[in-house]
Amino acid sequence: MIWSADLDPAILPVAVSSGVGDAADSVVLRDLAPWLTIATDIGGGEHVLLSDGWQHIRLDIVEGRLGGRDMVSFHYRLGGIVTAEGLVPPLRRFLALCRQRSFPTALFPVDPRMDRGLDVLRVHDALADGASQREIASVFFGEERVAADWSGPSDSLRSRVRRLVSDARAMAGGGYRWLLRRSGKEHG
Repeated sequence: MIWSADLDPAILPVAVSSGVGDAADSVVLRDLAPWLTIATDIGGGEHVLLSDGWQHIRLDIVEGRLGGRDMVSFHYRLGGIVTAEGLVPPLRRFLALCRQRSFPTALFPVDPRMDRGLDVLRVHDALADGASQREIASVFFGEERVAADWSGPSDSLRSRVRRLVSDARAMAGGGYRWLLRRSGKEHG
């Protein structure tokens, strides 16, 4: 789940300092441990993923280090007006996680494309396992409907499956990169 900030503009850049001083402004890292993954890139930079398996928050450490520390203070690098506007939602999510020790659903709006995206993933897996379009239709729409409509006068069922197959192939062929760009810009 590590990618470039060019693909996901919702990655929050932060500087880290030791958590000396006001305890209210410091974070005890063991409190975040259930969700915390730190990856180090080739240049030694740290990239942080906080995730419950469904929701996630990404931080890029632009100064200082998290590794090996017990308590830290975060200093948020929001930039100018446009950049800051895009980073306010992930900042609010991060602050809520630090305070509440959970990912508040109200701050993670459901992406209306999620159901379609999951269907496309399922179709990709089915294709990789050698399933035919008719078999895919049976899983998605049921045997009875496929038996009644697959060879009927309307082509709508076959068209829906063809679109899913086309989208699955496009995503597997690199289209997922577009999805990441669009997701980051729309959902901050």
